[in-house]
Amino acid sequence: MRYLVDHDIHMPVRVRGGSRKGELEWHRANRISLHNLFSNPIYAGAYMYGRRRSDPRRHKPGRPGTGRRSSPPEEAEVFLPDHLPAYISWEQYRRNQAQLRSNRPAATGIARSGQALLSGLLICGRCGLRMTAQYNNNGANPRYVCMRMAFDYGEPVCQTLKAAPLDGLLGCLVLTALEPASLEMSLLAADELERERTTLDAQWRHRLERAGYRAERARRQFDAIEPENRLVARTLERQWEQALVEQAKLLTEYERFQRDQPRSLTAAEVAAIRELASNMPGLWSAATQEERQTLVRLLLERVLVDVVNGSEQVKVMCHWHGGHRTVHQLVRPVARLDRLSTYHGLLARTVDLRRAGQDYAAIAEVLNQEGWRPAKRRDTFNASMVRNLLRKTGLEVPQYRRPPIALERRPDEWTIAELARHLPVPEPTLYSWVQRRRLPSRTVRVRGRQLTLLYADEAAIATLRAVRDTPQPWRRLPRSITAASDPARVHTSGES
Repeated sequence: MRYLVDHDIHMPVRVRGGSRKGELEWHRANRISLHNLFSNPIYAGAYMYGRRRSDPRRHKPGRPGTGRRSSPPEEAEVFLPDHLPAYISWEQYRRNQAQLRSNRPAATGIARSGQALLSGLLICGRCGLRMTAQYNNNGANPRYVCMRMAFDYGEPVCQTLKAAPLDGLLGCLVLTALEPASLEMSLLAADELERERTTLDAQWRHRLERAGYRAERARRQFDAIEPENRLVARTLERQWEQALVEQAKLLTEYERFQRDQPRSLTAAEVAAIRELASNMPGLWSAATQEERQTLVRLLLERVLVDVVNGSEQVKVMCHWHGGHRTVHQLVRPVARLDRLSTYHGLLARTVDLRRAGQDYAAIAEVLNQEGWRPAKRRDTFNASMVRNLLRKTGLEVPQYRRPPIALERRPDEWTIAELARHLPVPEPTLYSWVQRRRLPSRTVRVRGRQLTLLYADEAAIATLRAVRDTPQPWRRLPRSITAASDPARVHTSGES
Protein backbone atom coordinates (compact mmCIF):
# COMPACT_ATOMS: atom_id res chain seq x y z
CA MET A 1 0.00 0.00 0.00
CA ARG A 2 2.86 2.38 0.77
CA TYR A 3 4.42 1.63 -2.59
CA LEU A 4 1.17 2.38 -4.42
CA VAL A 5 0.67 5.58 -2.45
CA ASP A 6 4.25 6.77 -2.99
CA HIS A 7 3.91 6.35 -6.77
CA ASP A 8 0.28 7.57 -6.88
CA ILE A 9 -1.02 4.34 -8.41
CA HIS A 10 -4.81 3.95 -8.13
CA MET A 11 -6.80 0.72 -8.11
CA PRO A 12 -9.76 -0.07 -10.46
CA VAL A 13 -13.15 -0.53 -8.79
CA ARG A 14 -16.51 -1.40 -10.40
CA VAL A 15 -19.49 0.66 -9.23
CA ARG A 16 -21.86 -1.78 -7.51
CA GLY A 17 -25.07 0.25 -7.60
CA GLY A 18 -26.85 3.37 -8.77
CA SER A 19 -27.14 4.88 -12.24
CA ARG A 20 -23.46 4.14 -12.96
CA LYS A 21 -23.59 0.50 -11.92
CA GLY A 22 -20.89 -1.57 -13.63
CA GLU A 23 -18.76 1.41 -14.66
CA LEU A 24 -15.06 1.43 -13.87
CA GLU A 25 -13.66 3.94 -11.38
CA TRP A 26 -10.14 4.50 -10.12
CA HIS A 27 -9.72 4.89 -6.38
CA ARG A 28 -6.65 5.33 -4.19
CA ALA A 29 -5.22 2.17 -2.60
CA ASN A 30 -6.44 1.11 0.83
CA ARG A 31 -5.87 -1.84 3.13
CA ILE A 32 -9.27 -3.49 2.62
CA SER A 33 -9.01 -3.43 -1.16
CA LEU A 34 -5.54 -4.93 -1.06
CA HIS A 35 -6.64 -7.66 1.35
CA ASN A 36 -9.55 -8.57 -0.93
CA LEU A 37 -7.20 -8.58 -3.90
CA PHE A 38 -4.80 -11.04 -2.29
CA SER A 39 -7.42 -13.28 -0.70
CA ASN A 40 -9.80 -13.63 -3.67
CA PRO A 41 -8.76 -16.53 -5.96
CA ILE A 42 -10.54 -14.95 -8.93
CA TYR A 43 -7.38 -12.92 -9.60
CA ALA A 44 -5.57 -16.23 -10.08
CA GLY A 45 -8.15 -17.37 -12.66
CA ALA A 46 -10.19 -19.64 -10.34
CA TYR A 47 -13.97 -19.47 -9.96
CA MET A 48 -15.27 -20.31 -6.52
CA TYR A 49 -18.67 -20.44 -4.85
CA GLY A 50 -19.74 -21.46 -1.36
CA ARG A 51 -16.48 -20.86 0.43
CA ARG A 52 -17.98 -19.31 3.57
CA ARG A 53 -20.20 -22.03 4.95
CA SER A 54 -22.47 -21.64 7.95
CA ASP A 55 -21.54 -23.46 11.16
CA PRO A 56 -24.61 -24.04 13.37
CA ARG A 57 -22.42 -24.23 16.48
CA ARG A 58 -21.23 -20.66 15.94
CA HIS A 59 -24.60 -19.25 14.97
CA LYS A 60 -26.06 -16.67 17.37
CA PRO A 61 -29.87 -16.43 17.65
CA GLY A 62 -31.33 -13.35 16.01
CA ARG A 63 -28.19 -12.69 13.92
CA PRO A 64 -28.48 -14.44 10.53
CA GLY A 65 -25.00 -13.47 9.36
CA THR A 66 -23.15 -15.13 12.23
CA GLY A 67 -21.66 -18.60 12.28
CA ARG A 68 -19.88 -18.39 8.93
CA ARG A 69 -16.34 -19.64 8.56
CA SER A 70 -13.99 -19.51 5.61
CA SER A 71 -12.55 -22.69 4.17
CA PRO A 72 -9.69 -23.24 1.70
CA PRO A 73 -10.61 -22.61 -1.95
CA GLU A 74 -10.29 -26.30 -2.81
CA GLU A 75 -12.99 -27.15 -0.20
CA ALA A 76 -15.61 -24.74 -1.59
CA GLU A 77 -18.88 -26.07 -2.99
CA VAL A 78 -17.82 -25.03 -6.51
CA PHE A 79 -14.15 -24.67 -7.40
CA LEU A 80 -13.06 -24.30 -11.05
CA PRO A 81 -9.36 -23.53 -11.48
CA ASP A 82 -8.10 -21.91 -14.72
CA HIS A 83 -11.66 -20.87 -15.54
CA LEU A 84 -11.13 -17.09 -15.84
CA PRO A 85 -8.39 -14.80 -17.17
CA ALA A 86 -5.69 -14.70 -14.50
CA TYR A 87 -3.52 -11.82 -13.38
CA ILE A 88 -1.22 -14.12 -11.41
CA SER A 89 -0.55 -17.84 -11.43
CA TRP A 90 -2.11 -20.21 -8.93
CA GLU A 91 1.34 -20.93 -7.45
CA GLN A 92 1.86 -17.20 -6.85
CA TYR A 93 -1.55 -17.01 -5.20
CA ARG A 94 -0.62 -19.84 -2.81
CA ARG A 95 2.68 -18.14 -1.98
CA ASN A 96 0.82 -14.92 -1.23
CA GLN A 97 -1.52 -16.75 1.13
CA ALA A 98 1.42 -18.41 2.89
CA GLN A 99 3.06 -15.00 3.31
CA LEU A 100 -0.13 -13.54 4.80
CA ARG A 101 -0.33 -16.40 7.29
CA SER A 102 3.30 -15.99 8.30
CA ASN A 103 2.74 -12.26 8.89
CA ARG A 104 0.32 -12.98 11.72
CA PRO A 105 1.66 -12.42 15.25
CA ALA A 106 1.00 -16.08 16.13
CA ALA A 107 3.46 -17.11 13.38
CA THR A 108 6.91 -15.64 12.79
CA GLY A 109 5.47 -12.17 12.35
CA ILE A 110 6.72 -9.45 10.05
CA ALA A 111 10.02 -7.64 10.37
CA ARG A 112 9.89 -5.22 13.29
CA SER A 113 11.75 -2.03 14.08
CA GLY A 114 13.52 -3.49 17.14
CA GLN A 115 17.22 -4.31 17.33
CA ALA A 116 16.67 -8.06 17.80
CA LEU A 117 17.53 -9.78 14.52
CA LEU A 118 15.72 -13.07 15.18
CA SER A 119 12.48 -11.74 16.66
CA GLY A 120 9.74 -14.20 15.70
CA LEU A 121 12.17 -16.85 14.38
CA LEU A 122 13.75 -18.07 17.62
CA ILE A 123 12.49 -21.31 19.21
CA CYS A 124 13.49 -22.62 22.63
CA GLY A 125 15.47 -25.84 22.27
CA ARG A 126 14.19 -27.13 25.63
CA CYS A 127 10.41 -26.68 25.60
CA GLY A 128 9.85 -25.96 21.89
CA LEU A 129 7.97 -22.68 22.50
CA ARG A 130 8.70 -19.39 20.78
CA MET A 131 11.13 -17.04 22.50
CA THR A 132 10.43 -13.33 22.69
CA ALA A 133 12.71 -10.30 22.55
CA GLN A 134 12.89 -8.01 25.58
CA TYR A 135 14.45 -4.54 25.71
CA ASN A 136 15.46 -2.19 28.50
CA ASN A 137 13.87 1.22 29.03
CA ASN A 138 15.67 2.95 26.15
CA GLY A 139 14.99 0.12 23.68
CA ALA A 140 18.59 -1.15 23.57
CA ASN A 141 20.43 -4.30 24.73
CA PRO A 142 17.81 -6.85 23.65
CA ARG A 143 17.57 -10.29 25.24
CA TYR A 144 15.84 -13.44 24.03
CA VAL A 145 13.67 -14.92 26.77
CA CYS A 146 11.58 -18.10 26.89
CA MET A 147 8.90 -17.24 29.42
CA ARG A 148 5.64 -18.43 27.89
CA MET A 149 5.21 -21.06 30.63
CA ALA A 150 6.04 -18.42 33.23
CA PHE A 151 3.32 -16.15 31.83
CA ASP A 152 0.69 -18.86 31.50
CA TYR A 153 1.40 -21.17 34.44
CA GLY A 154 3.74 -19.32 36.80
CA GLU A 155 6.68 -21.65 36.14
CA PRO A 156 10.28 -20.40 36.28
CA VAL A 157 11.77 -18.78 33.18
CA CYS A 158 12.99 -21.54 30.89
CA GLN A 159 16.14 -19.87 29.53
CA THR A 160 17.42 -16.46 28.52
CA LEU A 161 20.46 -15.07 26.70
CA LYS A 162 21.65 -11.80 25.25
CA ALA A 163 20.77 -11.16 21.64
CA ALA A 164 24.08 -9.62 20.51
CA PRO A 165 26.24 -12.82 20.36
CA LEU A 166 23.49 -14.87 18.69
CA ASP A 167 22.66 -12.12 16.20
CA GLY A 168 26.36 -11.81 15.34
CA LEU A 169 26.60 -15.55 14.65
CA LEU A 170 23.50 -15.56 12.45
CA GLY A 171 24.71 -12.50 10.58
CA CYS A 172 27.95 -14.29 9.68
CA LEU A 173 26.01 -17.40 8.61
CA VAL A 174 23.73 -15.36 6.36
CA LEU A 175 26.68 -13.58 4.74
CA THR A 176 28.42 -16.92 4.18
CA ALA A 177 25.27 -18.34 2.57
CA LEU A 178 25.01 -15.35 0.23
CA GLU A 179 28.66 -15.23 -0.92
CA PRO A 180 28.31 -17.67 -3.86
CA ALA A 181 25.33 -15.73 -5.18
CA SER A 182 26.88 -12.25 -4.91
CA LEU A 183 27.54 -11.84 -8.65
CA GLU A 184 24.16 -13.27 -9.55
CA MET A 185 22.56 -10.96 -7.00
CA SER A 186 24.20 -7.93 -8.60
CA LEU A 187 22.82 -8.85 -12.00
CA LEU A 188 19.39 -9.61 -10.59
CA ALA A 189 19.36 -6.35 -8.65
CA ALA A 190 20.15 -4.35 -11.77
CA ASP A 191 17.50 -6.22 -13.76
CA GLU A 192 14.96 -5.76 -10.96
CA LEU A 193 15.54 -2.01 -10.85
CA GLU A 194 15.25 -1.80 -14.61
CA ARG A 195 12.06 -3.87 -14.55
CA GLU A 196 10.57 -1.74 -11.78
CA ARG A 197 11.26 1.50 -13.64
CA THR A 198 9.78 0.04 -16.82
CA THR A 199 6.66 -1.02 -14.91
CA LEU A 200 6.26 2.40 -13.34
CA ASP A 201 6.68 4.06 -16.73
CA ALA A 202 3.98 1.77 -18.16
CA GLN A 203 1.67 2.73 -15.28
CA TRP A 204 2.16 6.42 -16.05
CA ARG A 205 1.48 5.81 -19.74
CA HIS A 206 -1.77 4.02 -18.88
CA ARG A 207 -2.83 6.94 -16.72
CA LEU A 208 -2.00 9.40 -19.50
CA GLU A 209 -3.95 7.26 -21.94
CA ARG A 210 -7.00 7.26 -19.65
CA ALA A 211 -6.74 11.03 -19.14
CA GLY A 212 -6.50 11.59 -22.90
CA TYR A 213 -9.50 9.35 -23.49
CA ARG A 214 -11.59 11.26 -20.93
CA ALA A 215 -10.61 14.60 -22.48
CA GLU A 216 -11.39 13.36 -26.01
CA ARG A 217 -14.70 11.90 -24.88
CA ALA A 218 -15.66 15.19 -23.22
CA ARG A 219 -14.77 17.04 -26.46
CA ARG A 220 -16.95 14.72 -28.56
CA GLN A 221 -19.85 15.14 -26.16
CA PHE A 222 -19.53 18.93 -26.37
CA ASP A 223 -19.38 18.87 -30.18
CA ALA A 224 -22.45 16.64 -30.40
CA ILE A 225 -24.74 18.96 -28.40
CA GLU A 226 -26.92 21.50 -30.15
CA PRO A 227 -26.05 25.16 -29.42
CA GLU A 228 -29.66 25.86 -28.38
CA ASN A 229 -29.20 23.60 -25.32
CA ARG A 230 -27.13 26.21 -23.53
CA LEU A 231 -27.43 24.70 -20.06
CA VAL A 232 -26.25 21.26 -21.24
CA ALA A 233 -23.56 22.88 -23.37
CA ARG A 234 -22.17 24.85 -20.42
CA THR A 235 -22.12 21.69 -18.31
CA LEU A 236 -20.30 19.70 -21.00
CA GLU A 237 -17.87 22.56 -21.57
CA ARG A 238 -17.05 22.67 -17.86
CA GLN A 239 -16.46 18.89 -17.86
CA TRP A 240 -14.23 19.21 -20.93
CA GLU A 241 -12.16 21.95 -19.29
CA GLN A 242 -11.81 19.90 -16.13
CA ALA A 243 -10.64 16.87 -18.16
CA LEU A 244 -8.07 19.04 -19.97
CA VAL A 245 -6.78 20.45 -16.67
CA GLU A 246 -6.40 16.94 -15.22
CA GLN A 247 -4.61 15.80 -18.39
CA ALA A 248 -2.18 18.73 -18.25
CA LYS A 249 -1.53 18.17 -14.54
CA LEU A 250 -0.87 14.48 -15.11
CA LEU A 251 1.48 15.25 -17.99
CA THR A 252 3.46 17.65 -15.78
CA GLU A 253 3.76 15.00 -13.05
CA TYR A 254 4.91 12.43 -15.61
CA GLU A 255 7.64 14.77 -16.85
CA ARG A 256 8.76 15.25 -13.23
CA PHE A 257 8.82 11.46 -12.76
CA GLN A 258 11.01 11.07 -15.85
CA ARG A 259 13.46 13.64 -14.54
CA ASP A 260 13.67 12.05 -11.09
CA GLN A 261 13.85 8.45 -12.31
CA PRO A 262 15.31 7.88 -15.76
CA ARG A 263 13.87 4.86 -17.51
CA SER A 264 17.24 3.07 -17.91
CA LEU A 265 20.15 2.55 -15.56
CA THR A 266 23.38 4.34 -16.33
CA ALA A 267 26.71 2.55 -16.53
CA ALA A 268 27.78 4.15 -13.24
CA GLU A 269 24.63 2.87 -11.50
CA VAL A 270 25.16 -0.67 -12.81
CA ALA A 271 28.81 -0.59 -11.68
CA ALA A 272 27.80 0.69 -8.23
CA ILE A 273 25.20 -2.08 -7.88
CA ARG A 274 27.70 -4.79 -8.80
CA GLU A 275 30.37 -3.40 -6.45
CA LEU A 276 27.93 -3.20 -3.54
CA ALA A 277 26.53 -6.69 -4.15
CA SER A 278 30.04 -8.19 -4.32
CA ASN A 279 30.82 -6.63 -0.91
CA MET A 280 28.28 -8.49 1.20
CA PRO A 281 29.61 -7.31 4.62
CA GLY A 282 29.38 -3.71 3.45
CA LEU A 283 25.89 -4.30 2.12
CA TRP A 284 24.86 -5.90 5.43
CA SER A 285 26.26 -3.02 7.53
CA ALA A 286 24.63 -0.41 5.27
CA ALA A 287 21.18 -2.04 5.54
CA THR A 288 18.66 -1.05 8.17
CA GLN A 289 17.70 -3.47 10.94
CA GLU A 290 14.30 -4.05 9.34
CA GLU A 291 16.00 -4.95 6.03
CA ARG A 292 18.31 -7.38 7.84
CA GLN A 293 15.33 -9.03 9.54
CA THR A 294 13.59 -9.36 6.17
CA LEU A 295 16.68 -10.92 4.60
CA VAL A 296 17.03 -13.42 7.46
CA ARG A 297 13.37 -14.43 7.05
CA LEU A 298 13.97 -15.08 3.35
CA LEU A 299 16.71 -17.58 4.21
CA LEU A 300 15.71 -19.12 7.56
CA GLU A 301 12.51 -20.83 8.66
CA ARG A 302 13.39 -20.91 12.35
CA VAL A 303 16.34 -21.09 14.76
CA LEU A 304 16.50 -23.39 17.82
CA VAL A 305 18.76 -22.46 20.75
CA ASP A 306 19.66 -24.37 23.91
CA VAL A 307 21.82 -22.90 26.69
CA VAL A 308 23.72 -25.90 28.09
CA ASN A 309 23.22 -26.06 31.88
CA GLY A 310 23.19 -22.27 32.17
CA SER A 311 26.84 -22.09 31.06
CA GLU A 312 28.53 -20.14 28.28
CA GLN A 313 27.92 -22.94 25.77
CA VAL A 314 24.89 -22.50 23.48
CA LYS A 315 23.73 -25.00 20.86
CA VAL A 316 22.21 -23.37 17.77
CA MET A 317 20.30 -25.26 15.07
CA CYS A 318 19.32 -23.35 11.92
CA HIS A 319 16.44 -24.56 9.76
CA TRP A 320 16.99 -23.06 6.30
CA HIS A 321 14.35 -22.76 3.62
CA GLY A 322 14.51 -25.81 1.42
CA GLY A 323 14.99 -28.33 4.25
CA HIS A 324 18.72 -27.82 4.94
CA ARG A 325 19.75 -27.81 8.62
CA THR A 326 23.01 -26.74 10.22
CA VAL A 327 24.20 -27.07 13.84
CA HIS A 328 26.56 -24.54 15.43
CA GLN A 329 28.17 -23.89 18.81
CA LEU A 330 28.10 -20.41 20.34
CA VAL A 331 30.05 -19.10 23.34
CA ARG A 332 28.09 -16.41 25.14
CA PRO A 333 29.28 -14.08 27.93
CA VAL A 334 28.33 -15.07 31.49
CA ALA A 335 28.40 -13.02 34.67
CA ARG A 336 30.62 -15.24 36.87
CA LEU A 337 33.50 -17.63 36.45
CA ASP A 338 31.65 -20.44 38.22
CA ARG A 339 29.04 -20.37 35.42
CA LEU A 340 31.66 -21.53 32.91
CA SER A 341 31.54 -25.16 31.85
CA THR A 342 35.35 -25.26 32.28
CA TYR A 343 35.32 -23.73 35.77
CA HIS A 344 36.50 -26.78 37.73
CA GLY A 345 39.29 -27.52 35.26
CA LEU A 346 40.33 -23.85 35.29
CA LEU A 347 40.39 -23.83 39.08
CA ALA A 348 42.48 -27.00 39.30
CA ARG A 349 44.96 -25.71 36.72
CA THR A 350 45.34 -22.37 38.53
CA VAL A 351 45.97 -24.07 41.88
CA ASP A 352 48.60 -26.36 40.33
CA LEU A 353 50.45 -23.40 38.81
CA ARG A 354 50.36 -21.50 42.10
CA ARG A 355 51.70 -24.44 44.08
CA ALA A 356 54.48 -24.73 41.50
CA GLY A 357 55.68 -21.27 42.59
CA GLN A 358 54.31 -19.15 39.76
CA ASP A 359 53.21 -15.58 40.51
CA TYR A 360 49.87 -14.11 39.42
CA ALA A 361 51.11 -12.55 36.17
CA ALA A 362 52.89 -15.73 35.09
CA ILE A 363 49.82 -17.84 35.85
CA ALA A 364 47.64 -15.48 33.77
CA GLU A 365 50.06 -15.75 30.84
CA VAL A 366 50.09 -19.55 31.00
CA LEU A 367 46.27 -19.71 31.13
CA ASN A 368 46.01 -17.45 28.10
CA GLN A 369 48.52 -19.51 26.14
CA GLU A 370 46.68 -22.74 26.96
CA GLY A 371 43.40 -21.33 25.66
CA TRP A 372 41.51 -20.75 28.91
CA ARG A 373 38.98 -17.93 28.63
CA PRO A 374 37.36 -15.85 31.40
CA ALA A 375 33.68 -14.94 31.69
CA LYS A 376 31.92 -11.87 30.24
CA ARG A 377 33.50 -10.35 27.13
CA ARG A 378 37.21 -10.54 28.02
CA ASP A 379 39.46 -12.80 25.99
CA THR A 380 42.41 -13.02 28.39
CA PHE A 381 43.18 -13.35 32.08
CA ASN A 382 45.23 -10.83 34.07
CA ALA A 383 47.01 -10.96 37.44
CA SER A 384 44.10 -9.44 39.38
CA MET A 385 41.66 -12.05 38.04
CA VAL A 386 44.03 -14.88 38.97
CA ARG A 387 44.44 -13.49 42.52
CA ASN A 388 40.65 -13.29 43.03
CA LEU A 389 40.23 -16.82 41.68
CA LEU A 390 42.81 -18.21 44.12
CA ARG A 391 41.17 -16.41 47.03
CA LYS A 392 37.92 -18.25 46.31
CA THR A 393 39.72 -21.55 46.74
CA GLY A 394 41.10 -20.51 50.13
CA LEU A 395 44.65 -21.05 48.91
CA GLU A 396 45.33 -17.32 49.12
CA VAL A 397 44.39 -15.25 52.18
CA PRO A 398 43.69 -11.55 51.61
CA GLN A 399 46.49 -9.37 52.93
CA TYR A 400 45.02 -6.27 54.52
CA ARG A 401 47.03 -3.13 54.99
CA ARG A 402 46.05 -2.88 58.66
CA PRO A 403 46.52 -5.93 60.85
CA PRO A 404 43.45 -7.14 62.74
CA ILE A 405 42.73 -5.23 65.95
CA ALA A 406 43.56 -7.21 69.10
CA LEU A 407 41.07 -6.33 71.84
CA GLU A 408 41.16 -7.32 75.47
CA ARG A 409 37.51 -8.18 75.87
CA ARG A 410 35.49 -9.18 78.84
CA PRO A 411 33.25 -12.22 78.63
CA ASP A 412 30.22 -11.89 76.29
CA GLU A 413 31.37 -8.63 74.70
CA TRP A 414 30.76 -7.80 71.05
CA THR A 415 31.50 -5.02 68.66
CA ILE A 416 28.43 -3.38 67.10
CA ALA A 417 29.19 -4.91 63.68
CA GLU A 418 29.66 -8.40 65.17
CA LEU A 419 26.43 -8.30 67.18
CA ALA A 420 24.49 -6.86 64.21
CA ARG A 421 25.58 -9.84 62.05
CA HIS A 422 24.88 -12.36 64.80
CA LEU A 423 21.31 -11.32 65.67
CA PRO A 424 20.79 -10.10 62.80
CA VAL A 425 19.86 -6.49 63.50
CA PRO A 426 20.74 -3.34 61.56
CA GLU A 427 23.71 -1.47 63.03
CA PRO A 428 21.77 1.83 63.35
CA THR A 429 19.23 0.02 65.56
CA LEU A 430 21.99 -1.09 67.95
CA TYR A 431 23.40 2.45 67.95
CA SER A 432 19.99 3.83 68.96
CA TRP A 433 19.65 1.26 71.76
CA VAL A 434 23.08 2.19 73.06
CA GLN A 435 22.28 5.91 73.00
CA ARG A 436 19.06 5.28 74.95
CA ARG A 437 21.10 3.19 77.43
CA ARG A 438 19.04 0.08 76.77
CA LEU A 439 22.22 -1.94 76.07
CA PRO A 440 25.23 -1.99 78.37
CA SER A 441 28.36 -0.81 76.62
CA ARG A 442 31.77 0.61 77.19
CA THR A 443 34.08 2.65 75.02
CA VAL A 444 37.73 1.72 74.53
CA ARG A 445 40.47 3.57 72.69
CA VAL A 446 42.45 1.53 70.18
CA ARG A 447 45.10 3.05 67.88
CA GLY A 448 43.91 6.55 68.48
CA ARG A 449 40.23 5.92 67.83
CA GLN A 450 37.28 4.96 70.00
CA LEU A 451 35.54 1.62 69.71
CA THR A 452 32.25 0.64 71.37
CA LEU A 453 31.88 -2.80 72.92
CA LEU A 454 28.47 -4.21 73.88
CA TYR A 455 27.69 -6.75 76.56
CA ALA A 456 25.20 -9.44 75.51
CA ASP A 457 25.11 -12.93 77.00
CA GLU A 458 22.84 -15.74 75.79
CA ALA A 459 19.84 -14.43 77.73
CA ALA A 460 20.32 -10.90 76.35
CA ILE A 461 20.67 -12.22 72.79
CA ALA A 462 17.46 -14.22 73.20
CA THR A 463 15.67 -11.09 74.45
CA LEU A 464 16.96 -8.99 71.54
CA ARG A 465 15.88 -11.61 69.00
CA ALA A 466 12.41 -11.77 70.55
CA VAL A 467 12.14 -7.99 70.33
CA ARG A 468 13.31 -8.08 66.73
CA ASP A 469 10.73 -10.74 65.77
CA THR A 470 7.84 -8.78 67.34
CA PRO A 471 5.84 -6.65 64.86
CA GLN A 472 6.60 -2.95 64.98
CA PRO A 473 3.38 -1.68 66.70
CA TRP A 474 3.93 -4.06 69.66
CA ARG A 475 7.73 -3.98 69.78
CA ARG A 476 8.97 -2.85 73.21
CA LEU A 477 12.58 -3.05 74.35
CA PRO A 478 13.10 -3.58 78.13
CA ARG A 479 14.29 -0.54 80.01
CA SER A 480 17.64 -2.22 80.42
CA ILE A 481 18.95 -5.49 79.00
CA THR A 482 21.42 -5.50 81.86
CA ALA A 483 18.69 -5.75 84.48
CA ALA A 484 17.13 -8.69 82.68
CA SER A 485 20.34 -10.60 82.11
CA ASP A 486 22.95 -9.55 84.66
CA PRO A 487 21.86 -7.08 87.39
CA ALA A 488 25.43 -6.72 88.54
CA ARG A 489 26.47 -5.38 85.16
CA VAL A 490 26.23 -1.60 84.83
CA HIS A 491 26.59 0.73 81.89
CA THR A 492 30.05 2.19 81.67
CA SER A 493 31.70 4.51 79.21
CA GLY A 494 34.99 6.22 78.71
CA GLU A 495 37.07 3.25 79.84
CA SER A 496 40.47 2.91 78.24
